[in-house]
Amino acid sequence: MSNTTKQALEAALKEMMLKKPLDKITIRDLTETCGISRMAFYYHFKDIYDLVEWACAEDAAAALQGKKTCDTWQEGLAQIFEAVLENKPFILNAYRCISHDQMERFLYQLTYGLIRGVVEEKSRDAEISEEDKAFIADFYKYSFVGVMLDWIKQGMSGDYQLIVRKVCTTMQGTVSNSIQNFAANR
Repeated sequence: MSNTTKQALEAALKEMMLKKPLDKITIRDLTETCGISRMAFYYHFKDIYDLVEWACAEDAAAALQGKKTCDTWQEGLAQIFEAVLENKPFILNAYRCISHDQMERFLYQLTYGLIRGVVEEKSRDAEISEEDKAFIADFYKYSFVGVMLDWIKQGMSGDYQLIVRKVCTTMQGTVSNSIQNFAANR
């Protein structure tokens, strides 16, 4: 029942965000639409922004399912872009209404997991510290998020598939090279 309530709140929020800005939507609007009490809302979320973050995390988890390996990270990156594009009104509305720090933090968490999976796989046979692995994943995470935020700021008007291809071309071999460089400099 718990997940059903969360999903109903998410659906109501996304529907409302097609018609008005996030900062004009109230918890009362959501609870009346879903036919639940305010207490039920607060049982699951501390505020509307917490619901937005949960909705984004759920969409991202679905997009990335099983796409955190060296062979599939490009597909995972494309699916992140697709998930954002599929929720364009929601994402653009949220981007305008929540702090950019919140949006960046969410995207950082999302992309870090994707990249860290690749770093782990590529560094299996390398003498490299956990700290260095985290640094490499962070380095690429900031790049991915910067590219995605620029795309979002531009209203998602650019061809995301072209962006993904360019990111993939830019990164080809660089994670492995970074790992080798860190291992050599121990």
